[in-house]
Amino acid sequence: MRQTSSPLRAPFGKAGVWALAGASAAAAAAAWWATDSAPYPYAQHRLLDLPLPFLSWERLAEQLRPLPGERMLEIGPGTGLQSLQVAPRLGAEGRLDIVDIQQEMLDHVMRRADATGLDTIVPTLADARELPFEDATFDAAYLVTALGEIPDVPAALSELRRVLKPTGRLVVGEFFDRHQIRPAALARQANAVGLHVIRQSGPALSYFALLRPCTSGSEGRPQAGAADRRATTVDA
Repeated sequence: MRQTSSPLRAPFGKAGVWALAGASAAAAAAAWWATDSAPYPYAQHRLLDLPLPFLSWERLAEQLRPLPGERMLEIGPGTGLQSLQVAPRLGAEGRLDIVDIQQEMLDHVMRRADATGLDTIVPTLADARELPFEDATFDAAYLVTALGEIPDVPAALSELRRVLKPTGRLVVGEFFDRHQIRPAALARQANAVGLHVIRQSGPALSYFALLRPCTSGSEGRPQAGAADRRATTVDA
């Protein structure tokens, strides 16, 4: 009697092979999520215009409070989503400096600014860890979903502290992605370089934080304006 051969089967069966492949992919994604610190690639710039929960322009404005005639700094402007809102509020005498390490991002923002007639935005190709500005240059600075992309966060915060005026303000916006700086980590790293969190708006997964420089004259406390004296607010 002739024997028929049966087809070879994978050791774990087809379901096991798919499960193993899925686990490998998940592990690779987790490793990428935890370790990648590269800036958002320009090739995906259209995604930067998508709204993020709790990180709206209105919430940024509540913390930043741009005023006519001020000079402000934005690190990592992306496609200009915030830049095109902030610059007009600084008026003809104000100025918004935008800094990025990707020339394509800066060019994109400037094209949008030109299209809307804005001429008070000044682009600079530079690393946030070595800002090419004099001490105490800016009235305010802000970063939205950009701080965690910088390989050395304390160095960037130290540079921001340096270029801010003693009464300046810094607003950091963070969203839950692989680069996020959680509120406790931000407070700890900021305190180490002479910045203090005044208040936080929004939940920990998607928040804005307002920071002020600490000065020796205030015994390590921040130089706060009248608008900062209200209690810290955290939205659930």
